Amino acid sequence: MRDQAEQLRMKMSGNLGVLGRSIAVVSGKGGVGKSNFTTNFALMLAKLGKKVVVLDMDIGMGNVNILIGRNAQYNLKDYLVGEATLSQVILDGPNNLKYISGGSGLSSVIQWSPPMFNSLVNAFETLQRNFDYILFDMGAGATNWSLDILTSIEEIIVISTTEPTSVTDAYSMMKYIHFRDQNKKFYLVVNRAYSNEEGRETCIRLKNTMLKFLQKEINILGSLPEDPTVRKAVIDQIPFSISYPDSPISKTLDAMVNKFMNYEGEAVYAQDQTTTFLKKLKNIFSKGRV
Repeated sequence: MRDQAEQLRMKMSGNLGVLGRSIAVVSGKGGVGKSNFTTNFALMLAKLGKKVVVLDMDIGMGNVNILIGRNAQYNLKDYLVGEATLSQVILDGPNNLKYISGGSGLSSVIQWSPPMFNSLVNAFETLQRNFDYILFDMGAGATNWSLDILTSIEEIIVISTTEPTSVTDAYSMMKYIHFRDQNKKFYLVVNRAYSNEEGRETCIRLKNTMLKFLQKEINILGSLPEDPTVRKAVIDQIPFSISYPDSPISKTLDAMVNKFMNYEGEAVYAQDQTTTFLKKLKNIFSKGRV
């Protein structure tokens, strides 16, 4: 293990240059539309000419490939246990989008080993060198290993609905992450709002709660409307941004994507290599967190 840690330190001590922008998409509970948001958000970025890859980090329970109607011969777990290469698990999606499936029908619990974690870091290094945006579709809730990864990622998009339980869980998720890294940049999206007013009020309530109890500012991306085309798209296994580009949710998400791209976080990796995702992961590895 000492040799592996030393190899990793040597590999990551050099100048990595301008890296892709790594963003985690999280929710405090399941059923809020997180994977659907991630998939369509990524597709819109790719449509704008960005090089985008989605990592389905709900290992063993992922569904990104299902949402876009593609079969995945290999998934992230296959790569981590050495049964597939990285190039084999990077799959083609619509709009030149790339994605790595988390797999399905398997246990979502994996036993992390030093070689497995080393493989994960190697994959992330390659992806950051080759893509403009790396979106991590995290499993719902918080586990020790997912919190370690979230601590390393610079930007977090938090998905909530207007339901009180979802709002509470979204706040709890941000609080957990904030306690680990107070410099984390949060973006808030409220999904399935029945009106603009309801969505706006939920955003403001969460923003004010974070400010009052944690003295933490968060960025509001906005709210997405409840839209029947989402269910139709899921059934057809064609993302709504492709099958219903003129629907209310597609138009709202398009504006949200442009708003996100205009945040100053666009250059975060080029400006400060000391806080990059990979270096933070290296620190976790060296401390024996996995």
